[in-house]
Amino acid sequence: MIPSPAERLARQVAFIAECDKLKEIFRQTQNTQSRRPENDAEHSWHLCLSVIVLAEHANAPQLDVLRVLKMVIVHDLVEIDAGDTFGYDTARQVEQHARECVAADRIFGMLPSDQAQDFRALWDEFEAQQTVEAKFALAVDRFQPVLLNCLAQGGGWKRHGVTQDRVVARNARIAEGSAGLWRHMERMIQRAVDAGDLAPAPKP
Repeated sequence: MIPSPAERLARQVAFIAECDKLKEIFRQTQNTQSRRPENDAEHSWHLCLSVIVLAEHANAPQLDVLRVLKMVIVHDLVEIDAGDTFGYDTARQVEQHARECVAADRIFGMLPSDQAQDFRALWDEFEAQQTVEAKFALAVDRFQPVLLNCLAQGGGWKRHGVTQDRVVARNARIAEGSAGLWRHMERMIQRAVDAGDLAPAPKP
């Protein structure tokens, strides 16, 4: 049965209200001024702005920027249920995708069926990392927390004992979406090590 316009609108408003909870999901990265933990909604906004500003540096010359923006806006909504998984928490990462798939089913399922399918397709595209838009979305998603950690004099890196080799290993995939952004980030990481904000890789 096709829902009435009023029923469709009610489902959309309920979804929007549910997504307000993203403001209460806190990350391990810190805001650069207050040094309080960044919340997921702040991350999503900063990520969208970064996509717009940095799109010219994507490896793909014909990047669909609007699709990238849609992808990064919806990607972290699953954390309303699944919570934030710290990028260097290898134990929690084991079941991260399974937890987030369940969350995606519930949260996107609040929408009318056509929008639910569209949102889920965007989320799945990001996860699959097969399109140039998904690769650039991931590149900027990895860039943003590294930038904040650099600006916060180590922030979450120091708090969790993260070392240079782990930052490089986790973020090297940035090059798949933007080789230029990765070269810039490598220099940022080295400056953080030189400043004492990031511990150097352990000696063999």
